[in-house]
Amino acid sequence: MTFVEVIEVVALVTGLLYLFFEIIQSNWMWVVGILTGIPVAISFGIQHIWASMALNIYYVIMSFVGIVMWMKASKQTSEGAYHLVRLPRKVLIISLAAAVLGIPALIVLLRLTHGQETSLDAVAFVLSVIGTWWLAKSYLEQWLIWIIADVISTALCISMGTWMLAALYAAYAGWAVYGYFLWKKKGEYIA
Repeated sequence: MTFVEVIEVVALVTGLLYLFFEIIQSNWMWVVGILTGIPVAISFGIQHIWASMALNIYYVIMSFVGIVMWMKASKQTSEGAYHLVRLPRKVLIISLAAAVLGIPALIVLLRLTHGQETSLDAVAFVLSVIGTWWLAKSYLEQWLIWIIADVISTALCISMGTWMLAALYAAYAGWAVYGYFLWKKKGEYIA
């Protein structure tokens, strides 16, 4: 096995564990997110997939933010309920503007740095940044962003031949559908 393949195996195992904790809304998700983000960032960096590398560094940073936000939010719900926050219209508009402006700008930047698969990489990056912020805020709609971002990330990994990461993102996409309905069923709005 090559070094990248070993990294992908570690990422696959920790990534599936992360997904499990995300679906059941466990604070452990954020800890495992750190263990997943680091090897995936290394793998993408080796392959010159710059936005996805930066995205996983962002995931590591957001894991620290997310655990603080979720620990506070989990104290505001009844036993067994998932904490949810209503998506403010202002956040939706800002997120849409960030996607519309950010994706083309990132494509240009990635092409200037000779990145690989720049369009898929840019779309996956921007949607995932928004999705991670929405996840930390406990917006139910974050799952809808993840479905799209994970399908695009799956296509990116397939095009690059990173099969284990492709399997991981495909699993993420499928489980995001389940996560949406589970959170909707068990969710309790705290704000």
